[in-house]
Amino acid sequence: MLNLVPFVKFSKPWRYSVADFNLRLFHHSNPLSSSKKKTLIISPDFNPSSPSQSSRKKNKQSTAMMAKALPSQKLYTRMRLWEFPDRYIVEPTDGSSGSCLAVSRVNGSMTLVDEVPRCTAVRVPKIQTVFGVIGMLKLLAGSYLLVITDRESVGTYLGHPIFKVLSLKVFPCDHSLRNSPEEQKRMESEFSRMLKVAEETHGLHFSYDVNITLSVQRLNDLGHESKLLPIWRQAEPRFLWNNYMLEVFIDSKLDPYMLPVIQGSFSSFQSAIGLDIIDVILIARRCTRRTGTRMWRRGADSDGYVANFVESEQIIHLNGFTASFVQVRGSMPFLWDQIVDLTYKPKFDILRPEDAPQIAERHFLDLRKKYGNVLAIDLVNMNGGEGRLTEQFATSVQNILSNDVRYFHFDFHRICGHVHFERLSILYEQIEDFLIKNRYYLLSEKGEKVEGQVGIVRTNCVDCLDRTNVTHSMIGRKMLEYQLRRLGVFDAEETISTHPNFDDCFKILWADHGDDISIQYSGTPALKGDFVRFGKRTVQGILKDGWNALTRYYLNNFVDGTKQDSIDLLQGHYIVSVTRDTAPTAPKGGIEAIASLPLALAVITMGFLFTMLSLMRVRDDLWQLLFSFFWAGLSIAVATFVRAYGRLFCNRPCLHKPPR
Repeated sequence: MLNLVPFVKFSKPWRYSVADFNLRLFHHSNPLSSSKKKTLIISPDFNPSSPSQSSRKKNKQSTAMMAKALPSQKLYTRMRLWEFPDRYIVEPTDGSSGSCLAVSRVNGSMTLVDEVPRCTAVRVPKIQTVFGVIGMLKLLAGSYLLVITDRESVGTYLGHPIFKVLSLKVFPCDHSLRNSPEEQKRMESEFSRMLKVAEETHGLHFSYDVNITLSVQRLNDLGHESKLLPIWRQAEPRFLWNNYMLEVFIDSKLDPYMLPVIQGSFSSFQSAIGLDIIDVILIARRCTRRTGTRMWRRGADSDGYVANFVESEQIIHLNGFTASFVQVRGSMPFLWDQIVDLTYKPKFDILRPEDAPQIAERHFLDLRKKYGNVLAIDLVNMNGGEGRLTEQFATSVQNILSNDVRYFHFDFHRICGHVHFERLSILYEQIEDFLIKNRYYLLSEKGEKVEGQVGIVRTNCVDCLDRTNVTHSMIGRKMLEYQLRRLGVFDAEETISTHPNFDDCFKILWADHGDDISIQYSGTPALKGDFVRFGKRTVQGILKDGWNALTRYYLNNFVDGTKQDSIDLLQGHYIVSVTRDTAPTAPKGGIEAIASLPLALAVITMGFLFTMLSLMRVRDDLWQLLFSFFWAGLSIAVATFVRAYGRLFCNRPCLHKPPR
């Protein structure tokens, strides 16, 4: 018997927006999250290949029809944006007969109009093709419209095209700012500058026809009525990247314009194994609850939501069958941070350790509600600063461990080193039983549910990037081999590596997947990616890792603070307030007032040059020796000062200010 404890009520509940009222939909349709059923009973003689009569009736629909919306609720796939002096007009140009969307450039108010108005001005309005409306963001005085200006098709999901956003653009609706006070204008300018950073957001994907925020299993578990709703109403709030930005569209009933977008990755390939054609798809869905950059979003918040939480789903289509396997990653679920201070590896700080057990419990209760059984794999080192983190993790989960929640520590660096990643087989031997018992989701060629995945593997390292990517790819490989044996394609001893072409495609699939997730969180492709891509460590891969590590250092210290502000604005983690944001701020004082890295570097460089020049002239003038000591001392003093107060010289978030 699998006892599912009802989800705890948090002391600071999460604020839902677009899909708020849809939570009842998920609780009603998903037995793992039902408020009426506190336990899920699995009989000892349960046979996943013999679905019940009700299950047969429920799953008679084909896979491709899982979430297809009614024609009247279809999203516009191509539009033309007209820039008039007083408003923007978004005109559907995909053959739809819907109304045009008019957006005021004064205050961002939206109305539907039957046609594009005639231009009476001498100046011809600018026209641009757009492929979707991401949403609207309101700041102090103006509003800002975000649209997709370029896209590319990256594959299909359940028979429907999936697109990647190549570029998005922010259109300001801020004419009312002209009459605003100067302080408000200044703050609005700061916020709009942050939105420009948002135009560089990596890894946004969408579909006009199918809900890609849900896994195949959860999508198929939706009731028939739910599948007829507009896609944004079906969306999972955790993975809806533009959740907050779609809020203003709800009251205006603009369903055909409300395009759900996820951040993550989507890649696929098709290959042949003998006479069998297999399609393999890999999707990453990034959670928006505690999203951010590598150094400015670590650990968990008090509600148990963790940084860099990503759901990875591996899907195969073979001979009419569809199989799906889901695993997740996420930062260690307690309060900790690692504030940048110009050092290569800043120290780890564990905050409020007395609250760690409660926060970890909230996190794992949430996972159990959504996924069932949980196996937490901790890949962090046992020694050094990382050792303190893994010790805290193990202590935090001690009271919640059971048959339903398990914790397993695997010191990746000690066992595998930097080159012997094949030793991950040691890890697999320890978790194989869990993977087999908790299975995967499988649909027959008739679209009937054969069996479901009733548990999840949750993997973490410090960043949940490099070591986690290698481990996830190994688990994905083993589960795919298990599925292919089940479907009769592989015999008992056959593996993916015995089919070189298929093996190469599979490696590239997971390597690209890891790179996408890493770029979104750290700014660079994943380290150790050569092993995932080629099956071994290479000299070129090691050199590339060194370059990416230096790039991460630069981005973390000098770029990511502003990027974090941009993310907080887009996701609604920081709500703009006229009273708070336009209030006079206290001037910087003390050391912070003079902390300027360019100035410090200039002084250090100047001191070094003058030291060398003085030493070159010592033979002619002994006073130059004294000057050389002075300039060298000045350089050392400034360098020591910068080292001691490194945090003040870094690019730090301005909206949610970190500790000094």
